[in-house]
Amino acid sequence: MSLIQGSFVLWITMILFIHNVEGRYHNHKRHKKIPPPVESPTPEDPPSPPSNSPSVPSDPYPTDPGDSPSNCIFDVRSFGAVGDGSADDTAAFKEAWKAACAVESGVLLVPENYCFKITSTIFSGPCKPGLVFQVDGTLMAPDGPECWPKGDSLAQWLVFYRLDQMTLSGTGTIEGNGEQWWDLPCKPHRGPNGNTISGPCESPTMIRFFMSSNLVLRGVKIQNSPMFHVKFDGCEGVLIDKLSISSPKLSPNTDGIHLGNTRGVGIYNSMISNGDDCISIGPGCSDVDIQGVTCAPTHGISIGSLGVHNSQACVSNLTVRNTIIKESDNGLRIKTWQGGTGSVTGLRFENIQMENVRNCIIIDQYYCMSKECLNQTSAVHVNDVLYRNIKGTYDVRTPPIHFACSDTVACTNITLSEVELLPYEGELLDDPFCWNAYGTQETMTIPPINCLREGVPDTVGELSSYEWSIVLKMPSLQTALPPELANNTLRLYRECLRRAKFIGHRQHNTELLVDMVRQQFKRHMSETDPEKIQKLKDDAARGLINHMMYESERMTGRKFSRSPPKAA
Repeated sequence: MSLIQGSFVLWITMILFIHNVEGRYHNHKRHKKIPPPVESPTPEDPPSPPSNSPSVPSDPYPTDPGDSPSNCIFDVRSFGAVGDGSADDTAAFKEAWKAACAVESGVLLVPENYCFKITSTIFSGPCKPGLVFQVDGTLMAPDGPECWPKGDSLAQWLVFYRLDQMTLSGTGTIEGNGEQWWDLPCKPHRGPNGNTISGPCESPTMIRFFMSSNLVLRGVKIQNSPMFHVKFDGCEGVLIDKLSISSPKLSPNTDGIHLGNTRGVGIYNSMISNGDDCISIGPGCSDVDIQGVTCAPTHGISIGSLGVHNSQACVSNLTVRNTIIKESDNGLRIKTWQGGTGSVTGLRFENIQMENVRNCIIIDQYYCMSKECLNQTSAVHVNDVLYRNIKGTYDVRTPPIHFACSDTVACTNITLSEVELLPYEGELLDDPFCWNAYGTQETMTIPPINCLREGVPDTVGELSSYEWSIVLKMPSLQTALPPELANNTLRLYRECLRRAKFIGHRQHNTELLVDMVRQQFKRHMSETDPEKIQKLKDDAARGLINHMMYESERMTGRKFSRSPPKAA
């Protein structure tokens, strides 16, 4: 009797097992191939990094959660996906996601030789550990804004939300169909001949990871995004390896990889070509390691923009090594808006090869998207930045090294070593530009950089003689004041900033000073007595200092001494 009962139980178990695995069955049969969308051309193979470059780590952090063996494969065709490039397969993908999410080491499979079109979708967790989104075929977005469903978000296409230990990988292509988005008449961008043409307004980011951890992106090809290709917000523990990202050189706002409020990131062995930043690092990012990446062509690797709308922004512990930047508008860039607060610190750029790059090394603390940005009274502090073994050629339209630091918060601890940048064409060697930048040169640079100030700033707002010479060339000073009074005025202004530690923008306050002193001077233009002229200078200086102290107290709530310096 027990033998009969045991056989019955075994029979029931086999029935249930066969029923449960139907949705997981991975069909290996060959089908008629659906031609995928036309791919963007990939850049040529770049030259190798310098031979003395350290190798890319073989076991990058974090551990790849997709390495676990899995027999839980959920083919989207088993859930009703057609894969002909025309049918809407969104519902099938959502059902396949639910099934894969519910089991440990589940795999959502996008099979090869098929093209699946889906609309804006959020793939949310939490899910069981080890989930893999495997793209071996083509996954395609709707073809432009006219085909975008009215009720779908215009902010993003594919969103991965609240996930842990999830992998996006494969040998296939994720196609954004961004061409029609790039030409929307909202935002200007540069055309083929350098002229300004229309560009995108609200356009979707292609792939967004939000509030997730221990993520892996590997092997897949991502192309033609309407806006950013891959974006990470509020994530921790990200590994990107052997990724290919491509869109045309003139496609606007198509950043390759963007990080925001994300830490613990490794980006390795990847090729990126697009119409904007190759990799952009936004506020709140730390512990980022980039190695073995080729940016060609792009707008380079950017930290920022930071501090927009007077916001606080911090970026720390970033390393970029063994990287190639070709035919790009920028190389290694730090960009901040006026008026922000916070810091950029602990940046290491080492073993970088440049080829025909504009602005190879640039710090721009006056970043502005229009000509209407007002002067602001604070800035993000840029500190502890190393440039080592940066070699190659630059586009002669701009100087290869440009340090435009804040008037009031100097860039500090900038280190240059083995920097050799030659003109791509011709023999012109543009002089580097520095403004309020402090640091050291471990070796001589090509071209020579003589404007970098040694040490650290003594006080807020102190300028070098080099920088004063630039101020003295301002048209307002040349036309408004006699030379002697202009020099004395600038000396008073400098002393005023030293005493009051007034956090203000230099050009704005210089114009204010010129106007105030000019008005005082005109009132006594007929005076010839030297003592009266001296008293006029003292009065003008005292009025200026009182006004600036009043403004600083109003903005900061601090009280300052009212003892003005004497005129020279």
